Amino acid sequence: MEDWRALARMPADQIRDRQDRKLRAFIRNQVYPCSPYYQRLFREHGIDPDSIRTVADLGRVPFTFKEDVAPTDEEPERHKDFVVRPDDTVAERYGHLSKLSMYAGKHVVAEKIHEYRPVHIHFTTGRTARPTPFVYSARDLGYIREGGYRLLDVFGVQPEDVVVNAFPYAPHLAFWQTYFAAEAQGALVLHSGGGKIMGTGNLIEAVESLRATVLVFIPGYAYYFLREAARQGRDFSRVRLVIFGGERVPPGLKDKVRELLGQMGGGQVDVLATYACTESRTAWGECPAESSFGYHTYPDLEVIEVVDPATGKQVGEGEEGEVVYTALGWRGTCVLRYRTGDIAAGGMTTEPCPNCGRTVPRISANIQRKSEFREFALTKIKGTLVNLNNFFPLLMGHPDLLEWQVELRKRNDDAYDLDEIYLRVVPAPGVDPGRLEADLQEKVLRETEVAPTGIILTTMEDILGRLGMETELKEKRIVDNRP
Repeated sequence: MEDWRALARMPADQIRDRQDRKLRAFIRNQVYPCSPYYQRLFREHGIDPDSIRTVADLGRVPFTFKEDVAPTDEEPERHKDFVVRPDDTVAERYGHLSKLSMYAGKHVVAEKIHEYRPVHIHFTTGRTARPTPFVYSARDLGYIREGGYRLLDVFGVQPEDVVVNAFPYAPHLAFWQTYFAAEAQGALVLHSGGGKIMGTGNLIEAVESLRATVLVFIPGYAYYFLREAARQGRDFSRVRLVIFGGERVPPGLKDKVRELLGQMGGGQVDVLATYACTESRTAWGECPAESSFGYHTYPDLEVIEVVDPATGKQVGEGEEGEVVYTALGWRGTCVLRYRTGDIAAGGMTTEPCPNCGRTVPRISANIQRKSEFREFALTKIKGTLVNLNNFFPLLMGHPDLLEWQVELRKRNDDAYDLDEIYLRVVPAPGVDPGRLEADLQEKVLRETEVAPTGIILTTMEDILGRLGMETELKEKRIVDNRP
């Protein structure tokens, strides 16, 4: 890996030169000889691995899709073909080297085991496919630590900070990236497991008693958590930074979070977001600023492309397109040209960041994440194809709403009858219900081209139970109850 402080300020042409060299070596020495899936793919398409010499040459490699990696009932171990390994059993290939000498042979074998043997695992989530394992070798854990160190450096987290990690404890990237990042940075951290593990009351007590300066949360739970802490009149005056991951963060939600922390004694608080997917193996972040300048990437660990979702052709710098990820240098589970399904409205830029001056490529923070609602993201309601992702920024950032949930139904619970869409909402105190309903009707129709069947004003107790705020890994914002 490159030295981060040097890489982050390196001219763009030098960054690309290093990427080209690393990509060449990775394809030739690791991916082609050691990845069963890509070895087959290259042979089937007549691709000479030595022909992939620059990032521009990646266009010759077919895309990889989620369905290529995800296990199925017919192929429950399909994901193993994406694990970089010199042989099915490392010892079979390198075991003879142990005969060289008592020390040298064992040392070589230990190095190969460290480099390739899986020792850590994360899973993707989904409703229509089995969770997909992504494995890390011992060597890869050094990469995720380094990625975490870089992430906290972009955020401006210091070793003297006191951090509360409220991501749900699970074999998913968000929790473990925070764990390894904090370990690399050396800050004092409480890895709480979130409200589902500690309970919101105990977590509030911990933030106050530890005098936490940095909070790491899923956005929806953070808003609920901070509302409850503000209602109790807690002292969160030391909090200077809130980091969000796992979901898109609308600007309106950032404003709500700053307002709540202000009620608890907070001063100038930065509210920043991360972007990642399980396949990327690490997360990217925004630098502290009034408005976002995008997610700062690590060009020695990955290649990011932005392509037209319809044609697959690369778009120009700053143009909207789908984010495509290629691993560089990792072992364990590695993917090339992986179609994330996430659309970056502002594309990607290699211009220096106007805020922090770093020169690494940046992905637009305006990302519509297909993965937020998975297969419910595009669905037909009343005959119109509706992007349910649009509800999240609209409702989460609405200044007059405290909580919300979208429910899809069939009229009379009849599978052949008309689709219905209901909004369950909890208005903020003092908001006129009639005015709120009219405003939501107009905005939902404008954003989705479908008018809601009904808007149900409900209580906080009712909606928190429906969301599973302290019982689910992520709160249930979109519920499809159509038979």
